[in-house]
Amino acid sequence: MKTMILKDSCLAEDLELLSENSLIPWEDFSGKTLLVTGATGLVGSVVMKSVLYVCEKKGIPVRVLGLVRDPGKAGRIFGEFSEQTEKTELGFVIGDISSDFDVPQHVDYIIHAASPTASKFFVTQPVETIRTAVNGTDRMLQLAVEKKVSGFVYISSMEIYGTADPGLSIVKEENLGFIDPLKVRSCYSEGKRMCECLCTAYASEYQVPVSMARLAQTFGAGVLPTENRVFAQFARSAMHGTDIVLHTKGLSEGNYCYTADAAAGILLLLLRGKRGEAYTVVNEDTHTTIRAMAEMVAHEIAEDRIKVIFDIPEDAMKFGYAPDVKLRLSGEKLMKLGWKPEVGLPEAYRRLIRSLSVYESEE
Repeated sequence: MKTMILKDSCLAEDLELLSENSLIPWEDFSGKTLLVTGATGLVGSVVMKSVLYVCEKKGIPVRVLGLVRDPGKAGRIFGEFSEQTEKTELGFVIGDISSDFDVPQHVDYIIHAASPTASKFFVTQPVETIRTAVNGTDRMLQLAVEKKVSGFVYISSMEIYGTADPGLSIVKEENLGFIDPLKVRSCYSEGKRMCECLCTAYASEYQVPVSMARLAQTFGAGVLPTENRVFAQFARSAMHGTDIVLHTKGLSEGNYCYTADAAAGILLLLLRGKRGEAYTVVNEDTHTTIRAMAEMVAHEIAEDRIKVIFDIPEDAMKFGYAPDVKLRLSGEKLMKLGWKPEVGLPEAYRRLIRSLSVYESEE
């Protein structure tokens, strides 16, 4: 067995543990080709690295293709994974999910992770948000039909749940709540719903073996240095000793999952998920409010060297912040397949900071 040497030692530890996960039938990848969209994003890149690392270590021949717009960026993110490999092959398909692209290679599995993720983009370019979601997903499902794939996972989002029924103590896959289609920011959550509907339609009409992974907020080792979502902002505040600034009251409830745990869940669904079914990927123990998470980081991670302050602008909506939600997600359905999240919220932050420190030390 051969083990890759990665500069991000925290990510390497995660991938090493993933290689010991007997729940995932890694041998199913033998001689196969996996195509991942959104390959230079957080979820896509971590999943690709997981398959490349584990299959190389186990001596399983596999080809992993990433659909990317910027080959230079892809080269920087995957540089270590394109060198000194014996069994695995990394390649890129250059194209945009929103326009035409060509995949001449045979494909056995698809993970469709391409999606806008910045809240401000949702409110400044809502048309493009919808088009990217719906048109891009339709193209990938068409490709799945053409290639007769053996597995397909659509990366959905917990935002698909909207405003949950306040009478529910915990929200399961069937408990979809209210989303106002007349709110501009709903372009993201409504787009995700339409994409899941497309997946269901292709599963029914063309028997595409697609399942949907509704990800909770996912972070940890492997987060890219350009990441600027709230978890990365909190982590950098702890790293640099600067106060955490909240632009809302922080009352919205968050549901989270560590990167390696999410990758394990996605790969399990790719190989063992039920056609046409949706699964929430969440660590139930991480449920908290944004404010409480910020205070945890300031107290427990930064050891009270920083504090949480509030600076709430009158025109806060222009930043695209999601409306406050009271949502506690259930991970029971995925756990019934044997999946179990391992990393809690404080440890996720510690590992995120270790990972980010590698890149900051290079600047």
